Amino acid sequence: MPQTVLLAEDDRAIRHALERALTLEGYRVTAVADGVEALAHAHKAPPDVLVLDVMMPGIDGLQVCRVLRAEGDRTPILMLTALVETADRIAGLDAGADDYVVKPFDVEEVFARLRALLRRTSPAAAVDVPKPGPAPAPVPTRYVEAAGLRMDPQARRAWRGERELELTRTEFELLELLVRNAGIVLDHATIYDRIWGYDFGPGSKNLAVYVGYLRRKLDAPGAPQLIHTVRGVGYVLRED
Repeated sequence: MPQTVLLAEDDRAIRHALERALTLEGYRVTAVADGVEALAHAHKAPPDVLVLDVMMPGIDGLQVCRVLRAEGDRTPILMLTALVETADRIAGLDAGADDYVVKPFDVEEVFARLRALLRRTSPAAAVDVPKPGPAPAPVPTRYVEAAGLRMDPQARRAWRGERELELTRTEFELLELLVRNAGIVLDHATIYDRIWGYDFGPGSKNLAVYVGYLRRKLDAPGAPQLIHTVRGVGYVLRED
């Protein structure tokens, strides 16, 4: 079965071009022109992934994202935006988006980001089918801990001290990678490959945006910063 994409873009030329490209790539695409139609289709036939333009008349992409997340819908969302300021991208992540592409974009980058989102949410990747045989004894939850952080990968929950952190899917995966490699400097290429499955190159600000957003959720008054930037290399998790 082809994977389904719900595309919401008010620019007719971009919408038609992207719909055609996604269809040729093997996706089954539903393309709409505004946020109202996007919500209606998402409720009627939930897609495997949503591609939402940020700036649409009426209900924009950010509002669509907020509504779906408030309803408990965890379908991966890729935002299309002409806004290049970091604060604008953070607004998209705040709304619950999983990733974003800045216009004008290369369609191959859109394909790569969609593959990465769908790979992380694929049931085949998340569920390990047990072999026939006696039921194994219950295995206690294994926590990953470092620098005052505790993570439960199975339940996808994380705490700093006694404070539980509210993290998106990508934020959780990024933090888990850093915690599992605490004290080790991870370069940009390694992080992109492990989290997104694709290195977007030295000009991409995607990783910096996610690190900044994650820092805002981790940091607390009087507590040491945990994620450190190693200029020209990457990032490391440590408690100084």
